[in-house]
Amino acid sequence: MEKLLFGSSLFKYVLFLVAANCYGCFGPAAQKRAVLWKCFIGIFNCNASDSRIMGASQSISENSIHEFTVKDTRGKDVNLNAYRGKVLLVINVASKCGFADANYNQLTQLYTTYKSRGLEILAFPCNQFLKKEPGTSQEAQEFACTRYKAEYPIFGKIRVNGSNTAPVFKFLKAQKSGFMGSRRIKWNFTKFLIDQEGRVIHRYSPTTKPLAIQNDIKKALRLA
Repeated sequence: MEKLLFGSSLFKYVLFLVAANCYGCFGPAAQKRAVLWKCFIGIFNCNASDSRIMGASQSISENSIHEFTVKDTRGKDVNLNAYRGKVLLVINVASKCGFADANYNQLTQLYTTYKSRGLEILAFPCNQFLKKEPGTSQEAQEFACTRYKAEYPIFGKIRVNGSNTAPVFKFLKAQKSGFMGSRRIKWNFTKFLIDQEGRVIHRYSPTTKPLAIQNDIKKALRLA
């Protein structure tokens, strides 16, 4: 029976829609429950395609995020080796997500406080979760920079799950799994904290707000 229920795409989809609708209609407590439902459903959403990706992640030879190249919002290559020696906070973002306001505001606060001390925030727009980042990469950048005064880099849109997962996120997920050992990104604003050598030291759920990880950032920067 358990296999029948949790193996059913329809069952998962219905639960997902209920969670998503609850998020938009009710208060903070209901919103948090809705996100937890989403995370719960994600654990069981390991289809054949995702299994192949997880296998590929395990075979990634890179030992540091600095070995990857990504695209900026105009499609130009950015070598992440440029951030060697910095503590990095890497996040998949989405402009229309219910978590956007709190996260973007607090990311701006973190960056203002710790940029001069060695923190860099790398934001990657993603449209995989209920299509909450429907515009172009440049539109996602403009949204963050105009509304939230984001001064940290916003990169080109990527995928964080499935057969077309961006290599840098394959690496991040292989380095640190999430809830109950699941590597799959559950929702927008999943966060990875990276040390100066490019190694993942922490992974945080979408419900963890940026200011809540301030002590970990200070430790990584050797300020605490």
